[in-house]
Amino acid sequence: MKCPQCVYTNPDGVKFCLSCGEKFIKNNTEEDENSLFYEFAHYVDMVPRFERSVEPKFQNVFSRVFRNHSELEAERLFIVGTALTTPKITEVTETWPKPWLFARVFIFALIAFLGLYIGVGYFRNVNFIPGLIIVGAFAVPLTTLIFFWEMNAPQNIAFYRIIYVVFIGGILSMLVALLFFDILKHNINPITIGIAEELAKAITVITFVRYRKYRYILNGLLIGAAVGAGFAAFETAGYALRALLSGDGKNLYITMLWRGILAPGGHVAWAALTGAAFCRVQGDQPFNINMLFHSKFLRVFILVVLMHALWDMQIPGMFPFGQIFLMVSSWIVVFLLIRAGLKEIGNKKFKYQSNIR
Repeated sequence: MKCPQCVYTNPDGVKFCLSCGEKFIKNNTEEDENSLFYEFAHYVDMVPRFERSVEPKFQNVFSRVFRNHSELEAERLFIVGTALTTPKITEVTETWPKPWLFARVFIFALIAFLGLYIGVGYFRNVNFIPGLIIVGAFAVPLTTLIFFWEMNAPQNIAFYRIIYVVFIGGILSMLVALLFFDILKHNINPITIGIAEELAKAITVITFVRYRKYRYILNGLLIGAAVGAGFAAFETAGYALRALLSGDGKNLYITMLWRGILAPGGHVAWAALTGAAFCRVQGDQPFNINMLFHSKFLRVFILVVLMHALWDMQIPGMFPFGQIFLMVSSWIVVFLLIRAGLKEIGNKKFKYQSNIR
């Protein structure tokens, strides 16, 4: 299929040109705007800035989850973030992305988990147990991470880099947390746990984003979510193994079920908030230790520590109702920072366009 705009030869079945983003017309009618996959890589949004809105409309954010998407659309997602596919700031759209791949990833993980569950529960094959724990531990954190990745409007971080951060960042943050716990020794309580684990994740996240390559608020959200996803998955795998070694197989499934349900509002969201807050302070400036004492960063970090401490407190009703409330509260702040990140992109585009005129 040859594009009438740039004469690029596209594969059959595509809805837009892979080179210039031109939408194709079928049956003399333009393709429904809402049916199009959120444009990545090369698509230049031509709608004037003042006619667009970055206000959160949740029904629109998730409007494409249940639509049909081709394999080509999924494949295009995984090519962004390289030197050749990262768009210029003028090509980045500051309207709310409409992610959908995260839902497919969750379905795939659920199918894999059910298959492993059948292997363990019905066929009594212990060889399926490690896979059951691994898939059960990573399913929801990875799904949540894919959501953050799709929401990263600058599209400047490759997926292989995210996987690297998940494993290296997750392990590194856990080791730093263990170091803090070793220092605290007998002073372990919900408050010190919150401080130690969130500080460990913050140090790890800042290690990855302190270079100005990842200078956007949305970059901080994504890198933070990757570190948090690794931390959450490894921790869940550990708790699941402990439950299994206790001799109660039912406790294994209960542990993974509840930690999966609550995973989006725990380590993943908290680390994402920390990363976004730091990138918001750093901006285009080189790293400076004083940035860690900036009010915009400290407010978010203290909020995250308090949420973590409350999460671990043995308060009547905290599990699960209090933790569900904290999860919702975390995501309210997440969406506020996503909105701030999209506005940041809009302002950078406006300044860049004003400078070249």
